[in-house]
Amino acid sequence: MFNFRDFHRSGHSPTLWSAFLYFGFSFAIWSINGAMAPFITEALQLSPTQKGLMLSIPIFAGAFMRFPLGLMAQYIGRKNATLVEMGGISLSMAYGYFFVQSFNDLLAMGVLLGVAGASFGVAMSLGSGSFPPRYKGLAMGIVGAGNVGTAFAALLAPVLAQNFGWQTVYGIAALSVAIPAAVMVVFAKEPADLSPHTTLREHLSCLYEKDGWAFSLIYAVTFGGFVGLSAFLPSYFYEQFGVSKVQAGQLTMLAAFLGAALRVMGGWLSDLWGGVNTLTGVLVVTAACLLLCGFAQGSLPVTVLLFLICFSALGAGNGALFQLVPLRWPLTTAVAGSMIGELGALGGGLVPNLMGISKQYTGSYLLGFACFAACAVGVLLLLRVMQIRWTRTWAEKGGRARH
Repeated sequence: MFNFRDFHRSGHSPTLWSAFLYFGFSFAIWSINGAMAPFITEALQLSPTQKGLMLSIPIFAGAFMRFPLGLMAQYIGRKNATLVEMGGISLSMAYGYFFVQSFNDLLAMGVLLGVAGASFGVAMSLGSGSFPPRYKGLAMGIVGAGNVGTAFAALLAPVLAQNFGWQTVYGIAALSVAIPAAVMVVFAKEPADLSPHTTLREHLSCLYEKDGWAFSLIYAVTFGGFVGLSAFLPSYFYEQFGVSKVQAGQLTMLAAFLGAALRVMGGWLSDLWGGVNTLTGVLVVTAACLLLCGFAQGSLPVTVLLFLICFSALGAGNGALFQLVPLRWPLTTAVAGSMIGELGALGGGLVPNLMGISKQYTGSYLLGFACFAACAVGVLLLLRVMQIRWTRTWAEKGGRARH
């Protein structure tokens, strides 16, 4: 029977919760442009395609920066790497406060925001590093729930932007980095489980196999969908339904919070029911909700309900996929998970672009929603084909762990 007190005592809990705070703060910074998109779009008079590009660049940059940060962590330690990254976040926010005045400045700011998006692998490894194997999954789930930072950004950034101006929000964020940095310095310690330096070939090893690409494509829909839609929704609610900028952020916060919370439940459900079974349900629900959202663009209550269900499914899918990763790569879980996370995050950058193109050239978001739903159906078919071999080799029926 699970005992939460025993879980806490089995590892170094202050490091776990420090990693959670660090990841949550980084995720909030990563999505800050999406949370303020209605203000930025109005101030700089952005077209739908320009807005899509503005929202996608931080996502792409964050995905590409994950490997360099992970490599640095192997040489200077994960705790030190988090402090270096938070220093970079502070400088990036200072650039936003002092220098962002045009669309080109905004694109440069998007690249700098990628520093915050690179935190995934280091945070997960640091938070779970001191826990025994029987609890690593839960520890990774708790740190991964730092996705909730997106919800806090959607809730707080519009209020601050409305009262002080959107550029001032960057300045406030630059100063607030001191909080997670201080917690990291005081409470966290470097776990003793760090493996020898991983070579580039070892880091990319899972991509030499079909399973690595299959996992990455699935994660591009679940995690990429979560990130991309979180960036897109404030603008969508504001422009499509005429709610205030603050209300648009609040509605996005509800969806993002559910998605983050359900990540832990998705991992737990996958332990009981199997990761393949859980992902099958997740992808069916996601595809249906996205398609229905395309046809419900005239009803705010129906759209909100559909997005709440969709984000819940995406969050559970993120937890479910990472229940399967250690089963498939038991000896190189961290390396495989890092590479899959990098490629999966790239999928999120496509969502705002797809929606912007759909709106600008068709006058509606329906085509964008339909294309995203088709991607979910495509990876569902891929999952059902691949699981035939998976359940004959390294997993039990449904994707449960072999005994």
